[in-house]
Amino acid sequence: MSTTNSIDQACVNTIRGLAMDAVQQANSGHPGMPMGMADVAYVLWTKFLKHNPKNPQWFDRDRFILSAGHGSMLLYSLLHLTGYNVPLEELINFRQLGSITPGHPEYGLTPGVETTTGPLGQGFGTGVGMAIAEEFMAGSFNKDQFELVDHYTYAIVSDGDLMEGISHESASLAGHLKLSKLIYLYDSNKISIDGSTDLAFTDNTKQRFEAYGWDVQVIDGHDHEQIERAIKKAQSTDTPSLIECKSKIGFGSPNKEGTAASHGAPLGEDEIKITKEKLGLDPNKKFQVSDAVYEKMKEAVEAGSKLEEKWNEKLIEFKKQYPAVGASFNKFLSREMPDNWDEVLPVFEADPKGMATRKSSGKVLNEIGKYLHNLIGGSADLAGSNKTELEEESAFSAENRLGRNFHFGVREHGMAAALNGLALHGGVIPYGGTFLVFSDYNKPSIRIAALSEIPSIFVFTHDSIGLGEDGPTHQPIEHLAALRATPNVHVYRPADANETAICWKSAIEREHGPSLLVLTRQSLPTLDRSVYEDVSGTEKGAYILKKENSDTPDLILMSTGSEVHLALEAAEKLEDSGKAVRVVSMPCIEIFKKQSDQYQNEILPPSVKKRISIEAAATLGWYRWVGSEGIAMGLDQFGTSAPYEEAYEELGLTVDAIIDNAESLLA
Repeated sequence: MSTTNSIDQACVNTIRGLAMDAVQQANSGHPGMPMGMADVAYVLWTKFLKHNPKNPQWFDRDRFILSAGHGSMLLYSLLHLTGYNVPLEELINFRQLGSITPGHPEYGLTPGVETTTGPLGQGFGTGVGMAIAEEFMAGSFNKDQFELVDHYTYAIVSDGDLMEGISHESASLAGHLKLSKLIYLYDSNKISIDGSTDLAFTDNTKQRFEAYGWDVQVIDGHDHEQIERAIKKAQSTDTPSLIECKSKIGFGSPNKEGTAASHGAPLGEDEIKITKEKLGLDPNKKFQVSDAVYEKMKEAVEAGSKLEEKWNEKLIEFKKQYPAVGASFNKFLSREMPDNWDEVLPVFEADPKGMATRKSSGKVLNEIGKYLHNLIGGSADLAGSNKTELEEESAFSAENRLGRNFHFGVREHGMAAALNGLALHGGVIPYGGTFLVFSDYNKPSIRIAALSEIPSIFVFTHDSIGLGEDGPTHQPIEHLAALRATPNVHVYRPADANETAICWKSAIEREHGPSLLVLTRQSLPTLDRSVYEDVSGTEKGAYILKKENSDTPDLILMSTGSEVHLALEAAEKLEDSGKAVRVVSMPCIEIFKKQSDQYQNEILPPSVKKRISIEAAATLGWYRWVGSEGIAMGLDQFGTSAPYEEAYEELGLTVDAIIDNAESLLA
């Protein structure tokens, strides 16, 4: 181990002490990782990381991700010591109700936290998206002598991160794209919850990442000189970098260093005292930080302010020389929409044959893509099926950083995490597509997006038994209910091309959570709006599509997506027999829930108890809307392989079945 300056060692050991004390105070947490990676994190934060503690959102900052989010006290200690608005009291209140120092880092809660982590592998995948965004923005705006976008994405990743499947997908994509400003520091401490990683993890990590196209170094994670040299080398490569830092979990603890006992539980008061003595800290003081340590660590405040000030001056000069490009840069960062936003959306003529909503989605996407030049995305090897390609744009690649089409490959989970990283980085509006049944592979990242209010856009096509012959393995049943059950997710299932356009508008304008567009493979009629109500009602989540032929409806049929047309046909036949039937289209139930009670009661009058919902998916959730006297028609069983018309017939989702249920209610 190299000789370390006394102040450096004091700073590192202070980080260790804060981690021990906070976990002990909470009687909960993970002290071992912060103690083991304190050397690595200290060198990175004091010698390399470009950031401004007084403005955590400065655009050209380096991004730092603690993918091993269980070691959150490492990050909280660094944020506090370097001058972020994370007071010592918040470290003392670690993991307590109302604190900004929760058990795992949460984006939007704690200043300086770039993304929510904890579910292992998520930070790894999110960082790839951030690095892609940096490359795209740099390629779009940098000029000679004006590098407006020039920063790195760093992460600390763990053995657990590298075991998770998402790390394989994301590492493969990053290597393929040669994301050279992506530098991951791997806490190779050989310990997981069960004990030694040899129990389950004997990969040759170096060879694995080299095979992905990464530069890999292996160093002593407690040697400051080796750490510094390795990061400098990583900055000079033309590939992503993994620095394997051989570390000791629980570093400094005489009885628990290098063992699973220090991973996920407090060390205990007695062990903390003898550990502090060994580290040169006062064993009788808790949460101790010397003036010298504060002075050293808070050098980041002045340094960061100067860096941002210099960048701001560069931006002013850039705008003088390139006013049009400078204006575009501002729009990218602010997500500013065109003034004529409503006029951008295509309007589809009534057509009884119509088109699949995946097809109309592709048309809408291509129209708005002409105006929103920071709208970028693709699919997980399904661009032709998902209709996610921007037809006039090139593909983003290692050779072309200006491409707006992304080929994520068959990497649904990696794609979803990358979308979150793209959105969190800022400057771009990202979307990604796959089949709805494969949203299962996206779900962990969708949940993070919902929790963190990340505006990622997911395009899910082939949304039901309507995909037909591919059969039950590809026919989603439970997926809509599962996605709708996730807080802060907007699930859009439009009934025709014009509803699809409004759903896209709503998704792009949403800035505080993920939007999921759920689209058909089969063609749907484009409704005649001179006969039915205006499509603008889509923006409220649900609206009366067809009014009843009397003052009060006898029956309300409510539906989404492809089944709305079944409801309309059934309503017409029921009215021929003298029934007054209202049809309600509910393209986004989550938005409808946010409407006033007055509006909800206007659409679904409480006095009308006879109600039927129709959706080619699990009925879970629909009873809220149909009530105790209504009927929820759907699929509480798996699908079948057959032409889609036959599948609907076999599984009981037909106009005749709706009429039979209606007549039983109205009898």
